[in-house]
Amino acid sequence: MSVAVDQQTFDYIVVGAGSAGCVLANRLTESGRNRVLLLEAGPNNRHPWLHIPIGYGRLFTNPRYNWCYETEPQEHCHGRNVIAPRGKVLGGSSSINGLIYIRGQPEDFDHWRQLGNVGWSFDDVLPYFRKAEDNERGADALHGKGGPLAVSNARNSHPLADAYVEAAVAAGYPRNGDFNGPTQEGAGYYQTTTRGGWRCSTAVGYLKPVRNRANLQVVSEALATRILFEGRRAVGIEYKVGGETRTARANAEVLLSSGAFNSPQLMQLSGLGPAELLQSFGIPVVADMPGVGDALNDHFAGRILVRVNTPTLNDAVRTWGGKIAAGLRYGLSRRGYLTVGAIMAGCFLRAHPASATPDVQCSIAPYSADKIGGDLHPFSGATGICTLLRPESRGWVRIKSADPAAPPAIHPNYLATARDRETLVEGLKALRRIFQTDPLARYVEAEIDPGKDCTSDDEILDFIRRRGSTTYHPVSTCRMGQDATAVVDERLRVRGIAGLRVIDASIMPTVPSGNTNAASIMIGEKGADMVMEDARTGAAGVARAA
Repeated sequence: MSVAVDQQTFDYIVVGAGSAGCVLANRLTESGRNRVLLLEAGPNNRHPWLHIPIGYGRLFTNPRYNWCYETEPQEHCHGRNVIAPRGKVLGGSSSINGLIYIRGQPEDFDHWRQLGNVGWSFDDVLPYFRKAEDNERGADALHGKGGPLAVSNARNSHPLADAYVEAAVAAGYPRNGDFNGPTQEGAGYYQTTTRGGWRCSTAVGYLKPVRNRANLQVVSEALATRILFEGRRAVGIEYKVGGETRTARANAEVLLSSGAFNSPQLMQLSGLGPAELLQSFGIPVVADMPGVGDALNDHFAGRILVRVNTPTLNDAVRTWGGKIAAGLRYGLSRRGYLTVGAIMAGCFLRAHPASATPDVQCSIAPYSADKIGGDLHPFSGATGICTLLRPESRGWVRIKSADPAAPPAIHPNYLATARDRETLVEGLKALRRIFQTDPLARYVEAEIDPGKDCTSDDEILDFIRRRGSTTYHPVSTCRMGQDATAVVDERLRVRGIAGLRVIDASIMPTVPSGNTNAASIMIGEKGADMVMEDARTGAAGVARAA
């Protein structure tokens, strides 16, 4: 039975303590003047595997820390339901992701500006990337030092990763020592969001140092159930903790930072969304907004599995002796397999002949399994991943009931366009060529999946349809823009609604060309500045309807 609890009042309520939400909690409380409530549906981040880099593999299928969503049947993927994981813990997906630090290409953000979003060109957002960074390489025109987010070089090399880079160079791709430098194209090692062998999630980098601020209240295991309105002004949040229903009032603004699935879900549950959908569940319509939950854009990837003749993580976890040895090495030196993120090295390349900049991200992981999050193979294995960087395919997120605890319907519409299919096929062919080039080829004993008999473009495409999956970068469901279906304006204010902003990956007009955690943190930094600036100038009112 639900028990109502007396309302508390804050200046700002942040819903979601993920990559952007933790940034907001830190920055909005810096002055000491604002009272901020930070709500997180998941638990605190005390579990040790949340802090050991390889620990994401141990928690990947744990519903306590992962929403464990899956998509609706995907028409162009043989009707499969594709996994759609999202972090459900302080730090959000930054606490369970593969730790890779990639911003995307400058052209990605310049395109956002070309769509009419003033203030979102690469030159506009670069200061916020730099502000966030504490880069091991130091500060320069493109990088920052001293920020809350640790960005580090790989603490370990691996023969396969070394050979991958050299094979990519031998195959004709340039060497690249910094994917966030002047150009993204080429092969090299990834930097990761780690410090001294420990994961640096936003819960660690941004939230932990400020948890004791008197003007910040953090409530975990708190499921937001609806936004509270007075007319067309957001005035607070209703949420549940255990069996209690609580309400909190925001004197200034409610800031949604629940991500590309949960931010539109909460808006729809609260009466903001396609009117016909909301009415079908008996939800009173505050504003008919067809764009809420629309335009879902996500990275899709094809993967190849190979058997190799050198030890990999598969061997380290196969026996108790291997596990103990890896644990001891990590405990004594913060090195070894436990410091490895999802993948170690990669190559950004142009696969489609019409592409002017890299359109796929080809990477190598020093382990292999039949499925993502599954048990590692009982032999030395590695995985090659080819990610489609700029998918044209668009889908949607929609509630399936009026129950806030029920997962939404997620439909990314993967591989819906010919350009997406052509690019990924060519990209997977390029990835295979790297694996077939020395010095990497001398380590590869056999391609396990799809295998040497899969050769034609049609066969490769069918393999991608059968075995391909997300790389966990959903965006655009509360899209920023100037057109009729845009959900937020360039100040991230929800159009036609006062006192409400969305500040997370869902506002991205298009997915950046790379892993999205860095860009989500940048959005948190820039969003916090906008909130504070608009509070000073009185511009935090109603954004005009598109």
